[in-house]
Amino acid sequence: MHITILDDWFDTLRRLPCYALLEGHEVTVWTDHVEDTDVLAQRLADTDALVLIRERTTIRRELIARLPRLCLISQRSVYPHIDIHACTEHGVLVCSDLHAGTPSYAAAELTWALVLAAMRQLPQQVESMRQGRWQCGVGHTLRGKTFGIFGYGRIGREVAGYARAFGMRVLVWARPESLERARQDGYETAASKAEFFSTCDVVSLHMRLVDATRSIVTAADLAAMKRGSLLVNTSRAGLIEPNALVPALQAGHPGMAALDVFEQEPLTDTTHPLLTMPNVVCTPHIGYVTYEEWDLQFTDVFRQILAYEAGAPVNMINPQVLTR
Repeated sequence: MHITILDDWFDTLRRLPCYALLEGHEVTVWTDHVEDTDVLAQRLADTDALVLIRERTTIRRELIARLPRLCLISQRSVYPHIDIHACTEHGVLVCSDLHAGTPSYAAAELTWALVLAAMRQLPQQVESMRQGRWQCGVGHTLRGKTFGIFGYGRIGREVAGYARAFGMRVLVWARPESLERARQDGYETAASKAEFFSTCDVVSLHMRLVDATRSIVTAADLAAMKRGSLLVNTSRAGLIEPNALVPALQAGHPGMAALDVFEQEPLTDTTHPLLTMPNVVCTPHIGYVTYEEWDLQFTDVFRQILAYEAGAPVNMINPQVLTR
């Protein structure tokens, strides 16, 4: 099979143990990011199986219709960037392991790194030393403060454990079934969304972006946060109401933000307010980007290709393709 991998920006996959699974196949790896449909159609013209790195490239009807050889898209996790209906119409099977029982430990670890970086002003202190100065301010201790988990899924559960280890009170707000799981794990749950936002010193978002969660954090929610509190988002930017975060930070509610996700990615505009505000720590969507996490994830992605080749596809999102 001719397999194409898009958006491997640092040519990482060929250095992972799991890459050996593709031995014997013709593999093309693209290390840049392209959004132009004409360019993508040209690059993928001879592709039988397409490997996507999460949601870096959008695969829509216009592109799918121009790829007559394409028979499989293999990836991991959710797929809002893929037009599943168009794939089905054109006979393209989409396979994606939703890894229901496995959290992204890398994303949980980055969440906690961002919490520490923001609360202890680590980027500012490092830059101060690089400029030949000594301390540039005073940070905050986490112990004894209230850490809010909004969305108690796999990653949220891991982060809650980190907060507990740091001596923080953990408060959870989520769907009723998730609140029950949190209570079973020994965590407090808020009586209401309003109480949650007004009580927590740190709020960390841990939800998938679907229709029900889009803009679930409103401008009013942000305004209710304490002056000096911290909002952390390593999930998806769309969870926050559009154009609400920057004014909220300017007003001091919340007092800080630590972000790994943005409304437009890649975010390369150095004049963007989130990149210029002193009370914001930003990282370029690296929550799941570690060698260990990628080897775990792409072992699944490549095995999906091998299963398809063997005539026994797994993790099918649109299995009706097989009956067409």
